[in-house]
Amino acid sequence: MSATAMSDYFSVLFVGGTGAISGSCVAEAVSQGLAVSVLNRGRSSRLRPLPAGVEVLTGDITDPASVRAALRDRHFDAVVNFLCFDAEGAARNVELFTGVNSHYVHISSASVYHRPLPKGPVSESTYAHNPEHAYMRDKVEAEKVFLDAFARQGFPVTIVRPAHTYDEAIAPLAGGWAVVDRIERGEPVVVQGDGTSLWTFTHAADLAVGLVGLLGRRSAFGEAFHITSDDVLSWNQIYQAIGHALGVEPTILHLPTDLIMLAEPDWFWSGLLDGDLSHSEVYDTTKIRSYVPGFRPSRVFEREVYQILAWRREHPDLAVADPAEVAVQARLVAAYERARAAVVAG
Repeated sequence: MSATAMSDYFSVLFVGGTGAISGSCVAEAVSQGLAVSVLNRGRSSRLRPLPAGVEVLTGDITDPASVRAALRDRHFDAVVNFLCFDAEGAARNVELFTGVNSHYVHISSASVYHRPLPKGPVSESTYAHNPEHAYMRDKVEAEKVFLDAFARQGFPVTIVRPAHTYDEAIAPLAGGWAVVDRIERGEPVVVQGDGTSLWTFTHAADLAVGLVGLLGRRSAFGEAFHITSDDVLSWNQIYQAIGHALGVEPTILHLPTDLIMLAEPDWFWSGLLDGDLSHSEVYDTTKIRSYVPGFRPSRVFEREVYQILAWRREHPDLAVADPAEVAVQARLVAAYERARAAVVAG
């Protein structure tokens, strides 16, 4: 299609398209009758196959030449990029997609908000500054590049900040399937702090309604939205829900976050625990609901966990614990036992 050609359907290009969030957004866009294309490296996904009718363009978003070769002179009504993680990538995307799309959506993260979080539900006006982890710092810098491009040249960007989002193919815990396996076997699992901090889970299919509903809305240019549900549980309740669905009572060991970080300084989740998961996170979703009236999340983790476990049973070759995570979980339990023994010994 040439840059001047018109389509009878709203066209959207998803960069990625086979992750938990992006896969659900592709499915939602298809269900809404949009003309959907995805740009990725062309590797098939056994976890989340693309729906019929989705056009696949092969290119690597980190390689501008391959992207230009894939897109040629195409124009899209919207581009949604799930694979931009830092300022360098943001600058590259501004250059790549200027003139290629009428609306660009950058997928950031709700972890950019400053910690400690303010009292009460977090709104989008909360300061985006979280230096506790490289992922969060880089996401903040990426947002700045896009917003500067909007201010300077009118680049039509909207920023979306998902929080902890899952689907059936994810064990949404620090440690993933390794933790689920331990619970099922009746082995103890470590939970940060006393397990009473509050956490918001959002099912990817619910988030997709909000994100796809924003596409093409000019009033959303230059704006940021977190798209989350109101499904709030304590970490103790989260682990108990998994145990209940497995038919076992989980043995939860509480270990302070700073001790977890001392015990496992190189673990990916250590920094996220300190800068994200150890805080109570509840979000004010007024803004996204006002822009997308149809956004009404309905899925709750205590029921959806049964779908996760069903997917695990049906895909034993895919729902496999990472050996590195298995080792970390064993070391954390051992660290708890050593700490407990030291306290008991006085």
